Amino acid sequence: CADRYFGYDDAIYAGARLLEYLAKGSRKVSEMLSDIPKTYSTPEIRVDCPEAIKFKVVERAQEYFSSHYSTVTVDGVRVLFDDGWGLVRASNTQPVLVLRFEADSAERLEEIQVLMEGKLQEFQDQAGNMGPGEKR
Repeated sequence: CADRYFGYDDAIYAGARLLEYLAKGSRKVSEMLSDIPKTYSTPEIRVDCPEAIKFKVVERAQEYFSSHYSTVTVDGVRVLFDDGWGLVRASNTQPVLVLRFEADSAERLEEIQVLMEGKLQEFQDQAGNMGPGEKR
């Protein structure tokens, strides 16, 4: 629902609407958001990965995680867990893999991150040992 707007992301519009809600109501933002569950997330993590293999690493990650977990494979792979998710994609502008993680608890966030980063290191090592044009 566009709700008095064009229906696309716009931070200035969102900020103006928040100010409108605050001006009309008597509740603080913290009170309005108090019933939203707390989640734990990482900032964007950028892992060095040679340009020549970064897309191979992401392809291997897609294959592996899709065969073991529920995933979304648009622009990389987002691995969906009942209590969080992890994302890996190749940067289009730098020789890096971009990672993000989110979970319902700090402990689970760390578990998801360790699982996925471990597999990515394994895939990166394998891709780095492949010859030109070789596919595993």
